[in-house]
Amino acid sequence: MKIYRVMVVVLLLCLIPISGITEPNCNVYKMENNMPCYEACVLATEGGGAQGSRISQQKFDQAIAQCPALDYAYMEKSVPYLKRGDFISWKKLIDKAVELNPTLHLGYRGWCRYQFLRDYSGAIRDFEQLEKLLPLEIGYSQNGDYHLTVAKALCYKGLGKKQKAVEIIETQLNKKGYSPGLYEYLHLGVLKMELGELDDAISWLNKSTSTNDYFAEAYFYLAQVYRAKNSPKLQGENLIKAKEYYIKGYRRKDPYVHPMDKIFLTDIEEELASVKKPEKPHIK
Repeated sequence: MKIYRVMVVVLLLCLIPISGITEPNCNVYKMENNMPCYEACVLATEGGGAQGSRISQQKFDQAIAQCPALDYAYMEKSVPYLKRGDFISWKKLIDKAVELNPTLHLGYRGWCRYQFLRDYSGAIRDFEQLEKLLPLEIGYSQNGDYHLTVAKALCYKGLGKKQKAVEIIETQLNKKGYSPGLYEYLHLGVLKMELGELDDAISWLNKSTSTNDYFAEAYFYLAQVYRAKNSPKLQGENLIKAKEYYIKGYRRKDPYVHPMDKIFLTDIEEELASVKKPEKPHIK
């Protein structure tokens, strides 16, 4: 039955990779005639208090006491600590969930290490360990925005290994059947700009705007590329568009963190103030 459970988890990850951590099928424990864990699983998955409330956390404590192998209870109990910034308490609980069920929880822990802690090296270790367990498909981030391979690439960028980040993203984009997410082209454009490959940067940023024209960031970074190419007219035009988009709410958003390559209105306004004005022709 343990093999059956692992097969179910792998199948679910392949079929619904962006769904995050789904509730367990408690009936699996009943099929194993493990009634204590069945009852604990039902308790952990039923309603009972708002997330992070004393009632809710006590419910998970009770479930864990009854079935210490119930990884779902450890994971769910950890989430409020993560959201509140108590990363030490979160880490202790999520580490236990990973220990009990690495296939299901390694990707989530790695994503949180990247997103919340900027623990790039730790996140890479989690993603690479998951690749060994699920060599065909490691799945997506908890919010569904990123394939975890792309998240791994951004971790390398965070460590200053930008060329490696480019190679990983480009390899992922070239995989047969892969559908790009919202941000791959944007990140590639920024990476190319940072590496000094300005024409490639323009190409990727234009691809970002042509496929998903909802981010002020793409126009802001295009402006930076044109500044580097000494094209103040195009720089200014893109900055104006970036400001329009930003004010309309077309920008990168996250309720908990500052996403990589996100910009602020002050960034745009400062760049606009520094745009070179074309010199007036001298009239004799």
